[in-house]
Amino acid sequence: MRRKLTIIAMIAITIAAMAAIGSSMLSGTKNPHEEIYHAMLADPKLYHDGVFSDTFSVKKGTYQFKFVPNGDSPEVLTVTLKGRSFSFSTDFKLEGMPHDTGISKYYTWKYNGPDTITVTEDQELQISINPQGNVLGSVSVYLIK
Repeated sequence: MRRKLTIIAMIAITIAAMAAIGSSMLSGTKNPHEEIYHAMLADPKLYHDGVFSDTFSVKKGTYQFKFVPNGDSPEVLTVTLKGRSFSFSTDFKLEGMPHDTGISKYYTWKYNGPDTITVTEDQELQISINPQGNVLGSVSVYLIK
């Protein structure tokens, strides 16, 4: 049953994303957000001792985390960023929100937690993502400006 709900939620998310893209194409507007970093965690081989790590460069500014989770995503993601003059660590908790259409019930998923950071100078950051043992659940993690 959970798998069926996950499939329905993914279809709903895909339709909403296509509508947003189509709407912005018709209006001639661009997405105002710039993707700074992206990791798609869908393979246990990406983890070393249960933690995903990577490095990337970032410029001074304010950034926001975005996630693309589903019902099989880790219940808690611990995200840590460390740089020369920057340090951030928090737990993002997965929350399922039920939607009842009258014909069916489906869930959408969202990670809750402090999702905005401010970096005070250009630097290289190391990101670590710990799915608390759930290396089989998929999730995409974005840092956008």
